[in-house]
Amino acid sequence: MKYIQAEYSGPLNGTVHIPGSKNSSLALLAAACLTDHTVTLEGIPRIDDVRIIAEIGRDIGIRLEQDGGQVIIDPSGIHSSVIDPGKASSYRASYYFAGALLSRFGRVTIGMPGGDDFGSRPIDQHIKVFKALGAQIHIFEDYYEVETAGLKGADIYFDTITSGATINAMLAAVLAKGQTRLHGAAVDPEVCDTASFLNRLGARITGAGTEHIRIEGVSYLNGGTHTVIPDRLIAGAFLMAAGLQGGQITVKDVIPEHLGACIAKLEEIGIAVECGESQITAYGTGPLKATRIRTGMYPGFATDLQQPMTALLLQAKGTSIVNDRVYPKRLAHVPQLRRLGAEIELRRESVFIRGGHPLKGGWVHAGDVRAGTCLLLAGLAAEGSTYITGVEHIERGYEDVIGSFRSIGAKVAMYESDAQELPGRDLHANVRVLR
Repeated sequence: MKYIQAEYSGPLNGTVHIPGSKNSSLALLAAACLTDHTVTLEGIPRIDDVRIIAEIGRDIGIRLEQDGGQVIIDPSGIHSSVIDPGKASSYRASYYFAGALLSRFGRVTIGMPGGDDFGSRPIDQHIKVFKALGAQIHIFEDYYEVETAGLKGADIYFDTITSGATINAMLAAVLAKGQTRLHGAAVDPEVCDTASFLNRLGARITGAGTEHIRIEGVSYLNGGTHTVIPDRLIAGAFLMAAGLQGGQITVKDVIPEHLGACIAKLEEIGIAVECGESQITAYGTGPLKATRIRTGMYPGFATDLQQPMTALLLQAKGTSIVNDRVYPKRLAHVPQLRRLGAEIELRRESVFIRGGHPLKGGWVHAGDVRAGTCLLLAGLAAEGSTYITGVEHIERGYEDVIGSFRSIGAKVAMYESDAQELPGRDLHANVRVLR
């Protein structure tokens, strides 16, 4: 079992280079299956989800090589559209293979999407897309099949804003006959990044970044090179770290416009923010103010950032309220924070935080990527040592979480133990330092 040990670190100061977006990378890697030509992607993070995609790719005949952040993909040898259910269910964005392989094979078999468990994360809007384009769906216990005699363009009206289904619709529609129009589409930067990549390969997509996207079907796509956008969610978490004990942190290789709602909220609670062309600096210059946060789809305050923001608001005197109606089940970090002495209460989809009280280190468990970030931030502000299990979830989103936090002065280390139950045991027995 791996765990992270975090120590009280005082003011955090330093510079962090932000990697490519995890969420965008997962879409782009699947999208490369739409062509028979070589594709080069720059800035792809070396994370567990990408490793799983590489394994899936090898299973179905894709040749994929990663050297640092560069990934070279040769999809010309794809011989199968049956995705291993176990591998598909280990991360949520596996559903992109359905959209990317359907035109090529006419039938795709794939496991139910997995990844972080936030309760039910339905794929009903994805199913709606495939049916509208002329496909049939067969759902089984742990996998589903999508098949078609030929995809045809259609008008698709989403029932709710969904980035994943918007991207999947673009993947399925680029090689469909005729025109497809998406209404109520998501406007996330990751949607725009996927559309930009597809257009580089010869797709004809307009309107990405608005609620109305038009895709003119083409007969084939070419190869090409594309650089993934920076990970706005990792950048936002590091900006929050500056406010824990009054530090100064600069995140580089970012697109400030992608963090508008996050920056506005940081300034509202008392953190000074300075934006450059491709970098942002946050200054924790004084006491933090309590606030209220309501998550929403982009350009609103991202649900992925409410968890690390909760850790920051534990330092703000007064009562803060965080309301998450995007993923109400994304609140499993609350009882974990209580283990550190946080005065925090969960009421349905709302979290009530009584900030300004000292935290004390202890054992906590990260149930998803962003919960891990939250607990790590809380541990850096807590007295004594905090031990975080569930490291496998954190590594799904961070290429080198220990190195990144050490670069801003955080006292963190990663260990591995032979024990199955770590709390209460002798930490010096059978423990190996990993980083």
